[in-house]
Amino acid sequence: MTHNDVLRSLRYLLDISDAELQKIAQLAGYPINESDISAYLQHEEDEGYQPCPDLTLAHVLNGLVIFKRGQRPDAPVAEVETPVTNNQVLKKLRVAFELKDEDIHAMLVSVGLPMGKAELSALFRKPGHKNYRPCGDQVLRNFLKGLTQRQRG
Repeated sequence: MTHNDVLRSLRYLLDISDAELQKIAQLAGYPINESDISAYLQHEEDEGYQPCPDLTLAHVLNGLVIFKRGQRPDAPVAEVETPVTNNQVLKKLRVAFELKDEDIHAMLVSVGLPMGKAELSALFRKPGHKNYRPCGDQVLRNFLKGLTQRQRG
């Protein structure tokens, strides 16, 4: 999935405006204006479309964690990891929405993509681990679909 697809899915999932998405990015200390957010949310064939850079998506995901869980006063500023992979998106969303393995499994089953416990845990491993597995676009797309169903009903 492109970063723009992820941003569009997050905006729909949270049912928020462009300005609120901008504020979420700013929670992570990233200065961005609303016109850039609007350009990232455009579809590729639309006029004014811009591809979303890794840095922007990384800050939006870090800001989402703060938005959903609150800012801990003693916590250091979260480090931004680039390039942003599907696995990192999955991890950040898991933290932001406080999901357990059972929750993720149930969401994937609800959208017709059942995964075993071992397959699922492989997506959350570090890249150097022997059981690490890269998260494909289909898995991330279905995860976002299931999370949207869970959040919006």
